[in-house]
Amino acid sequence: MKVLPVPDRPMLRASGEEELLVVADLHIGLEAHLSWKGFHIPSQTAKMEAELLKAAEGVDRLVILGDVKHRVPGSTRQEHREVPRFFESLLQAYPRVSVVRGNHDAGLDAFLPQGVEMLPASGALFGDLGMVHGHTWPSARALGCRVLLSAHNHSRVSFAGIRGSGPTEPCWLRIPFRDGDGLPEELLVLPAFNPNLGGSPVNVEGEGMLGPVLNSELLDMEEARVYLLDGVALGRLADLWVPGRRYRKRRVL
Repeated sequence: MKVLPVPDRPMLRASGEEELLVVADLHIGLEAHLSWKGFHIPSQTAKMEAELLKAAEGVDRLVILGDVKHRVPGSTRQEHREVPRFFESLLQAYPRVSVVRGNHDAGLDAFLPQGVEMLPASGALFGDLGMVHGHTWPSARALGCRVLLSAHNHSRVSFAGIRGSGPTEPCWLRIPFRDGDGLPEELLVLPAFNPNLGGSPVNVEGEGMLGPVLNSELLDMEEARVYLLDGVALGRLADLWVPGRRYRKRRVL
């Protein structure tokens, strides 16, 4: 299948026997969690729904790569209220809607409307694309694909200044697999779809990334390529490292 990011949005189009739209990490219910900590911000669910409805034209299937909801364990009132309504709306626009289970999706089945397909955390195959959330080891079938899609990290890139701090931006990661029989060509890591989510920058020394595949020897992380949402290629991950907190020298007063 041909894979192309949607310009300026954390969405992916995949074209083959089906036309797919792929997103990840919605974390519906995040705002309820933040409100318990004293941060009161509007829910992003309606905004995410509107964006997905706008992108539905010509798409045969919407695939969500995990973490539809935020609360673990259990579920919030916000999730019980917003998740069914969100998917009922999407089912009116998309012929098929599939969810690859993420680590935040325990109990999600209980309030999904009929017609939403739940796929295992170990992954699913769509043509020559394997899709996982990224928190668990992929199945042999998913690892036997041409390209593996993953999420889970809410990937961002840091533009740290000389004092070791600076803004971060959502980013795509394309990471080649090392030569090996039956392995994919590359791992493509999707940024989070919920705009209120933070994330750990992928280019901070010593911080590491989440998930067993990203922490395995199967990937050539030095040759990973980093792209902003607008398509700007920042280059190799090996050339973008910035010092992490554990590497910064304490300031002498």
